[in-house]
Amino acid sequence: MCRSIKTLRPPMTPEVHDEDVQAAALQYVRKISGFRAPAAHNREVFDAAVAAVAAATAELLDGLEVRGAAAKTG
Repeated sequence: MCRSIKTLRPPMTPEVHDEDVQAAALQYVRKISGFRAPAAHNREVFDAAVAAVAAATAELLDGLEVRGAAAKTG
């Protein structure tokens, strides 16, 4: 669906910053909603969705156990 969202987990992306998570969340919400930028009357729900997706993404990345990552990065 969102083909241009990059993989954020190690070892695919060695360092993931909050900006990376935020950008992926924004791109996802844009794709799902069909709006690149929401109208003023949709801004609050759009921004809330981006924040929720970013939080879920951060939680996912924090909870993943990547086995064998040391062998792949070194």
